[in-house]
Amino acid sequence: MNLKSIGKRIQMRREVLGMKQEELAEHVNLSPNYISAIERGVKIPRLETFIRIANALNITSDFLLMDVLNTGSEIKSSILSEKIKNLYPKEQERIIHVVEAMIEYGKDIGNN
Repeated sequence: MNLKSIGKRIQMRREVLGMKQEELAEHVNLSPNYISAIERGVKIPRLETFIRIANALNITSDFLLMDVLNTGSEIKSSILSEKIKNLYPKEQERIIHVVEAMIEYGKDIGNN
């Protein structure tokens, strides 16, 4: 299991919220050192602790686990789709064009 990716996602979300490790630790009744160990991938929280962290950060477990779930690609695809939906139509078309070109390039490489 890639503990570092889970910890990095926790850290990323905490920072997006402008929250310090100490604040998150207080919200979930843990020590700042333990939060730091989780974010560095040194420790993995128990399920109950993981849920408290996800709730404190107002984030889904799917997002935190996307790099370790078999459905991770589907989750990432869904997140990208939501981000693209929020763009202007011209930007959406540009991104879709690039992705389609990359898919074709990938097919070409796979056939060689």
